[in-house]
Amino acid sequence: MALPNSSIYESGDCIYVDIPHSLVIFPFGTHGLLLTSFSHCWCGCVCATSKSVLCGIAPVEAVLFDIDGTVCDSDPIHYSAFREMLQEIGFNGGVPITEDYYIENIAGKHNDDVARLLFPDDFERGIKFTDDKEAMFRRLVGDKLKPVSGLDKVRKWVEDRGLKRAAVTNAPRPNAELMISILGLSDFFQAVILGSECEHAKPHPEPYLKGLEAIKASKEHTFIFEDSVSGIKAGVAAGMPVIALTTGNPEHILMEAKPSLIIKNYDDPKLWAALEELDKKSGTSGA
Repeated sequence: MALPNSSIYESGDCIYVDIPHSLVIFPFGTHGLLLTSFSHCWCGCVCATSKSVLCGIAPVEAVLFDIDGTVCDSDPIHYSAFREMLQEIGFNGGVPITEDYYIENIAGKHNDDVARLLFPDDFERGIKFTDDKEAMFRRLVGDKLKPVSGLDKVRKWVEDRGLKRAAVTNAPRPNAELMISILGLSDFFQAVILGSECEHAKPHPEPYLKGLEAIKASKEHTFIFEDSVSGIKAGVAAGMPVIALTTGNPEHILMEAKPSLIIKNYDDPKLWAALEELDKKSGTSGA
């Protein structure tokens, strides 16, 4: 039985299997079990390695991707635009926002929520500001946008297995389409779902559920790549395992949203160990 809120983290000398109402800690090496509560990960068994976190969705059918920070390293560009424009209007007394402020309050959130946060007494002004900021982002992004390391490798893994795939993002459509085009992914994604075109944006699960509908996939056989707390929460609430990337947010913040696995990028050996195990369970391999 799949448990969408289960998570596996590596920290120090131990692997933590964190599931509601139970925690399993496995130390590396030969020191034995430190603490055990009988529990199950995605594959339906107690696991001491992160490679089994996707086993419960076999046979895999589809993969859903966030865009900002997940397929491309765009957060530094967003941060730079917010920092410059907020300073220009005297936000925070003219003191530039810090990267920590951006991560905790802005990254991954829908612009409506950002507008309410930055301009709590003037939502219309907030919307105008975020629209102008997105225009600035599009001006900056052309020669600065780079794919997350290993993206081509995971793209090939998806294509070789004939998996369905969609992009699910809180970004405005002009941003999403521009980034997808720059990265050469226009023919890769079979659907692009926007939070602004749903009744509720992330962290609500609706965008990911609409992504499943668009490509006619089931949540029982789909997993998600994400990089933000709001996105991870949306995926977990939608009932799918989420692999989180630390491209724009530190691991300790991502852990709070309960992803199934945390990786540095698509070259991370932990990811490929999990995908290899999923292939075994699915009875699939590359072309």
